[in-house]
Amino acid sequence: MPQLLLELFSEEIPARMQANAARDLERLAREKLAAEGLLPEALKTFAGPRRLTLVAEGLPAAQADRHEERKGPRVGSPDQAIEGFLRSTGLTRDQLTERDGVYFAHLHKAGRPTSEIIAEMAEAIVRNFPWPKSMTWGRGTLRWVRPLKRILCVFDGEVVPFWVDEVQSGDTSEGHRFMGDAQPFRARDFDQYADGLARHFVVLDPEERKERIMDAARTLCFARNFELVEDEGLLDEVAGLAEWPTPILGDMDPAFLDLPAEVIRTSMRTHQKYFAVRDPQSGFLVPHFVTVANVEAPDGGATIAAGNAKVLSARLSDARFFWDEDRKVRLEDRLAALKGVTFHAKLGTMYERVERIVALAGELAPYVRDDEETQALAMQAARLCKADLVTGMVGEFPELQGVMGGYYAEKEGLEPEVADAIRWHYRPQGPSDDVPVQAVAASVALADKLDTLVSFFAIDEKPTGSRDPFALRRAALGVIRILLSTRARLPLKRFAPDDLIAFLADRLKVLLREQGERHDLVDAVFALGDDDLVRIVSKVNALSGFLGTEDGKNLLAGYKRAVNILRAEEKKGPLPAGEPNAEAPGEEGALINAVGHMEVEVGKALDKEDYAAAMGELAKLREPVDAFFDKVLVNSDVPAERENRLRLLLKVRDAMGRVADFSQVTG
Repeated sequence: MPQLLLELFSEEIPARMQANAARDLERLAREKLAAEGLLPEALKTFAGPRRLTLVAEGLPAAQADRHEERKGPRVGSPDQAIEGFLRSTGLTRDQLTERDGVYFAHLHKAGRPTSEIIAEMAEAIVRNFPWPKSMTWGRGTLRWVRPLKRILCVFDGEVVPFWVDEVQSGDTSEGHRFMGDAQPFRARDFDQYADGLARHFVVLDPEERKERIMDAARTLCFARNFELVEDEGLLDEVAGLAEWPTPILGDMDPAFLDLPAEVIRTSMRTHQKYFAVRDPQSGFLVPHFVTVANVEAPDGGATIAAGNAKVLSARLSDARFFWDEDRKVRLEDRLAALKGVTFHAKLGTMYERVERIVALAGELAPYVRDDEETQALAMQAARLCKADLVTGMVGEFPELQGVMGGYYAEKEGLEPEVADAIRWHYRPQGPSDDVPVQAVAASVALADKLDTLVSFFAIDEKPTGSRDPFALRRAALGVIRILLSTRARLPLKRFAPDDLIAFLADRLKVLLREQGERHDLVDAVFALGDDDLVRIVSKVNALSGFLGTEDGKNLLAGYKRAVNILRAEEKKGPLPAGEPNAEAPGEEGALINAVGHMEVEVGKALDKEDYAAAMGELAKLREPVDAFFDKVLVNSDVPAERENRLRLLLKVRDAMGRVADFSQVTG
């Protein structure tokens, strides 16, 4: 079936916008084709430094005829309503049909050639493309990320003609700006297009560009017995900067290696888009870097490497200046400057935030490790953890906040635990980031995140939908991961309001669901009012294992049956109070005895937090519960028997409810 090829060729597209642009192009094309009844067998988009490309396979040559029955107003409706319906359908009154007292319009639309639809679609996409930033140029009104130069649009081997301002569609594209003959080439299908780009030194697929960069960079490093310091974010960026990426290994002045490794790497990545290189044995950086050029230089890249080395030296000289100057002022002496740094208009200055974190760290530390030294060191680290925000280095490289504070604390001779706590207190910053588990660092990190959560919830700046401008979901996940990693038994109700605890419960559900657990089990355990996340997760794990057994599944079914009976009876009137008569005969008496024994043993297991044992005791109820429902009629005609059996079901529900609220379990 026919193929559609569309290329939008422009001046350089910022690397950070390319991936989203490719997704937007695919989405818009799918939506517009589907609206016309055209469903491609396959559709793929590509983004690069100067082009967005779309290829759609398996489109029909023409749109199918369409028949539509549209319901109108009732017969006898006011003329104004009927006339409006006629205008919307383009019919006259005698062309309407009547059925069940209602007018219906039968519309027939002949299918149009697909190329005609594509022309309209392509123009609409170009004119309404959702670039985060765009511009106009010349005398035209078109807005595009950078000036649009060409549009290649071919369907079934033929050009789809249309204009967008002064740009006319055609079958011509361009290759690399500098390499090759720099002449346009023609393409009437994707194979010709991809081959033409390759001959003109353009790698179309961004994944192929990334692979090309990594393979060549690793080879260059391996040849010198070095190792590339891989950086996924930097790789994404440089793959969007070069159409013909060519890694080059360069040399840097070894005198700069006395700077912190994070400073060197950040300067390389942020300012120059270089990859760092290290010794695979020691893990230390070596005086080299990998830059990605957009050309294959005749001298093998020597001139490019030398020029980049000079620029890097200038950048690292600036970094050395900040490093030297910052160390002249103690972190303690910088605290006053935080009074001039606003944390949030409604939450005061950073200095006030630090005071809150210090107080919190002092209260939290005993739950992580209960000794006075840990508490004192945590409060000291909390007091200094934000001081590096007013240093020159963090001003230049904000992503080094915390890291530089740790280095400056080391240089001042502070305790290693204090320096590590300052360095780690922002972590974890993502689901795969390391968690601070050392007691002092964990205490400060918890204090930092809890202060953030409590403060923003207090001013009603809670996440809504996809909106989370203050990264509160990340902070909540950080609190959860730290507590679970350190096994800290923190009573959250002492530190967080109810709405924040509910928010943390939702984040815990997300975390456990990603680990394969069921979210309803978290609800079942949280419903008991527990606020100790370590205990909650232990219960969830034990409950999950129990409900995965036959005993667990059958007992849950029995529990739900009991609860349903109680709910139905409760609608008729109050349920009977008190203990069931233990002298009841047969299966009824057996269940009473089993529940009584289970209550005692489950209580012991819960006191010891042996949740596996508690679930084992629950499992022993399965047989007597099954026998009770098989042999005993709850709604007996004898009122005393009926009341006693309802008391027994209440006792079963409440006894099981000591472990979890099984009514919350959906399975």
